[in-house]
Amino acid sequence: MTPRKRTGRCATLLVTAALVTGALTGCQPLAEAASATCEGTGSRVDELKAYDVLDSRPPGTIVPQGFKNLEAGCWEDSGEAWLYADRTYVFPGDKAEVTQHYRAAAEREGWKLSRSTRQALEKDPLASLCFTRGGTDDATTLDVYFLTKEILDAEETKTGPEFASGFGYRVSVGATADGSPNSCSD
Repeated sequence: MTPRKRTGRCATLLVTAALVTGALTGCQPLAEAASATCEGTGSRVDELKAYDVLDSRPPGTIVPQGFKNLEAGCWEDSGEAWLYADRTYVFPGDKAEVTQHYRAAAEREGWKLSRSTRQALEKDPLASLCFTRGGTDDATTLDVYFLTKEILDAEETKTGPEFASGFGYRVSVGATADGSPNSCSD
């Protein structure tokens, strides 16, 4: 029995070394095998698009020009694939109304406010919101955040006149493509 355990440890060490070596030298086959891609994620993206919270919005909210459609898909970055579905809105009222609206809407749909968001809200009642599903779906998050000039510039987004009538914000449901656990960042 002892040699068999050693062989298992050696095999584990060898496979780990091969994956690390492949990633460090730029050899892709093993690295690609170990990372998620966007291939075959269409049905999961459709699941994200179906969350009602994406279409929920406080009365008076405007859907700005250039943002009429639900944006959804998959993107790969640094060997990781990320699924998303999001909507962009402009609200002419108080940011607190947006925060209150989405806290209630998310709770009705079974989302749970993350610990890091609860802590952030104690310091700043207008902090971005992040929720998780928990339970059997620990790969999906819901983010509600206010758009800044820096965010829009980084996206190379042209804003229409609606943005002058209020502030922009985004509601985004995201998930890891491979279904691995995901949480709200601190």
